Amino acid sequence: MITVLNSMSNTVSLRTVFLDFKEITKAGLAISVLFSAIAGYFLGFDSEHPFQWSVLIMLAIGGYCMVGASNAFNQVIEKDLDSLMDRTKNRPVPAGRMSPTSALVVAGLLTIIGITLLYMINPKTAMFGAISIFLYTSVYTPLKTMTSLSVFVGAFPGAIPFMLGWVAATGDFGIEAGTLFLIQFFWQFPHFWAIGWFLYEDYEKAGFFMLPTGKKDKGTALQIILYTVWLIIASLLPSLGYTGKLFITPIAAGAIFLLGIWMLFYAVKLYKLRTAKAAKTLMLVSVGYITLLQFVYIIDKFLR
Repeated sequence: MITVLNSMSNTVSLRTVFLDFKEITKAGLAISVLFSAIAGYFLGFDSEHPFQWSVLIMLAIGGYCMVGASNAFNQVIEKDLDSLMDRTKNRPVPAGRMSPTSALVVAGLLTIIGITLLYMINPKTAMFGAISIFLYTSVYTPLKTMTSLSVFVGAFPGAIPFMLGWVAATGDFGIEAGTLFLIQFFWQFPHFWAIGWFLYEDYEKAGFFMLPTGKKDKGTALQIILYTVWLIIASLLPSLGYTGKLFITPIAAGAIFLLGIWMLFYAVKLYKLRTAKAAKTLMLVSVGYITLLQFVYIIDKFLR
């Protein structure tokens, strides 16, 4: 009986550790970011830079560690603020299930493992990984309580993963990687402003400034529309023939344009309704948009 109870206790303990690790690294977010990096890798490899399973695996593990480290550092820095918000108060550190020291150890180990694996791919991939962690942790995180410009700063590390895959495949940062960066950079704004809109009251408890005007008003909604338009334009650049080896066919460009109109429709709907429900819908559509865009880019590459 005692043996059975000890076994159950160990199982529960391991499960708790696993769940806390998932939460402190924000596994859902990390995996979605990782998908962008893998998409960039599939777009980048060619006859000159052939596909390598070893590189893909190191990119996947190293990329997850990179994002996980950023999120863990963020949760240590914001532990007191996280305890004020409903959506974050049950995270491992503010809830007391993990000490700040333990979380820092986890973040530090993830940083070392992540940067090492990315360096094994090539030095430029490791450099961009390190820049992403630094900007997210040391610049974006403290700015969140100071200015809405934090979203602009946060868009830089948020845009790195898509182009990181290309750099991992080719070892080069050129017009192609820059275009992938630009697409995900503009995408950050409607996506995170939509989140900032429907979680406005929760963010307000911690004093976070997420919306460009500071309010859920027409000014913020208009900027969401404008950045969505810029996103559509950036997404269509590879169809014009000026982005090096990154190219999409007219058929793919048509599909990308329709995806853009889909997202723009919900951005305009938010402008008209200015409700939390409309903002949440836009957020979900934005996730669908970037995911489908990456699929279209990849499918188009392998079909032409």
